[in-house]
Amino acid sequence: MRLTEDHKNRGLAGASIAALLLMVGFASTVSAQTRIRLATLIPSGTSYHHSLQEMGAKWKQASNGSLALTIYADGTMGSEAEIVRRMRVGQLQAALLTVAGISEIDPSVGALQKMPLVYRSLDEAAYVRAKLAPDLGRRLADKGFVVLFWADAGWVRLFSKEPGMLPQDFKKMRIFVTAGDVGQSELYKSAGFNPVLLEWSDALTSLQTGMVDAVPTIPLHALSNQFYLSTHHMLELNWLPLVGGLIITKKSWDALQPAERDAMMKSAAECSQEFQKLGQQETQESVEAMQKRGLQVHHVSKEAEEGWQRFSEAFYPKIRGNIVPADMFDQVMQVLRDYRAPQGAIGK
Repeated sequence: MRLTEDHKNRGLAGASIAALLLMVGFASTVSAQTRIRLATLIPSGTSYHHSLQEMGAKWKQASNGSLALTIYADGTMGSEAEIVRRMRVGQLQAALLTVAGISEIDPSVGALQKMPLVYRSLDEAAYVRAKLAPDLGRRLADKGFVVLFWADAGWVRLFSKEPGMLPQDFKKMRIFVTAGDVGQSELYKSAGFNPVLLEWSDALTSLQTGMVDAVPTIPLHALSNQFYLSTHHMLELNWLPLVGGLIITKKSWDALQPAERDAMMKSAAECSQEFQKLGQQETQESVEAMQKRGLQVHHVSKEAEEGWQRFSEAFYPKIRGNIVPADMFDQVMQVLRDYRAPQGAIGK
């Protein structure tokens, strides 16, 4: 049976309305979902990366699909300074950064990491982080960022092409310093070192070509980036803890529902605990893996450790007020004195 022109028009109109409703429904679904883009230098496929993915899955589940986390690992969004810049202009909403990166926002966070040999144990470092967290959180919030968690990835070790046991041994080497960290570079220069400012993406090539001879980093980083192929020696000195934080822009945070923020905080806290466990586990496993490939681990004698301690303490007057704000530096020292006192050590 042939359709009349009127029937055809009604059919076309109905189809158009259906299509429009479908489009509106699709748009509503898209707008109802909040996508959080998170960048980090963490290598994909590592345990830390998996922990972030699990956190994202929990966010999605707890929000009934309204929160979706996209992770850009491997430094694909650039250096940590570039990641902070992208967050400021709204290209990224979140990031997992080291203290070096978060210092681009506020230098106060340097107190968690940029004070070599000030911490005697990772327990001490965690205690100080917990005490300073509220103050640091307020300072970062004033700059437009919200902290979801702090965590460390274990001790930074000194990896070098030639064996080094004492500070004077490293003065003969060209030492890698993160690009942009001019304060750290000047500090090293003042002590007679030869720092070379470079991006982490250039570290391996720089080792291979002889541009640098030593790299301070955690064992997992040395393993995953194959630094051990050039740096056959590791000094087992607890130089400083590698501390990082998960941050999100305050604009993105404030746009979320209270229930969504609560769910994110809960899952982020669980991720932080997982990071702490992984730090010790990954360090041991990474060192063992590199030793099988020829890495030589040099243990520090008590005498050498005391020498490193004296050497580091000579840095402190230059760090205070320059690399770490004076008030925050003093706060760290006071918290450590309290912790190390008999009454402060009870909760250790």
